[in-house]
Amino acid sequence: MKHIFLILQYDGTNYRGWQRQPNAATIQGLIEEALCKITGRVTAITGAGRTDSGVHALGQTASFFTDSRLTPDIVQRALNSLLPYDIRVCRAEYVEDDFHCRFSARRKRYFYVILNSPPASPFMYRYVWEVKHTLNIAAMQRASMSLVGRYDFKSFCASDTDVDNTVREVFGIEVEPLPGISFMDAEIKGQFIKITIEADGFLRHMVRNITGTLADVGRGKTPLSDVEKILNAMDRKKAGVTAPGRGLFLDKVFY
Repeated sequence: MKHIFLILQYDGTNYRGWQRQPNAATIQGLIEEALCKITGRVTAITGAGRTDSGVHALGQTASFFTDSRLTPDIVQRALNSLLPYDIRVCRAEYVEDDFHCRFSARRKRYFYVILNSPPASPFMYRYVWEVKHTLNIAAMQRASMSLVGRYDFKSFCASDTDVDNTVREVFGIEVEPLPGISFMDAEIKGQFIKITIEADGFLRHMVRNITGTLADVGRGKTPLSDVEKILNAMDRKKAGVTAPGRGLFLDKVFY
């Protein structure tokens, strides 16, 4: 058996997330269907993370075992010929048998994009959260510092999660204003806010819940000093809204 590693990019708009689901189009499900056509075998793939419905990826990783004689470059080309155009395999290579996309990862990086000057460009609406209230970026930056370190992030985890251990280490959070975003060699003007979070792992909705809480701080709804209290409460009801999936990107998985 050979173990093949993939690096993927996808626009998650049209999909119910990464994980295969019955009667729903998902990233994992479509890749497995394509692999079955290529190899003639039912093939399960393992991903580094289960991105939610509508969430995008610039650097998702996955791997699978196969007894096919096809080399990784041929598998890459074959997958891209069968997959929808909003899912692309950027790289394919062999890895050791004991490699695991999720458990071998040392850290992951996500970023979230807020547009603070609606309306959105027709080329951006699928990739940003439009927030009409003017946000205080400096307050959001100061609030984010309370979340850097090794803590129990239960307050920022989806309430229906089945994970027992909700402790994660956040290595850094950056909240930066962007006057525009480059697209097709042009710059789309706007008041964008990019929130980048790097951690050893992420809970379901963790980035989206942190983003929603920081946005509440930015609009003055939540006092800056309350963020640490929310973290220590370990109660999802204390944190802010869950930001929509469309503004979230899995940027990179580090091994």
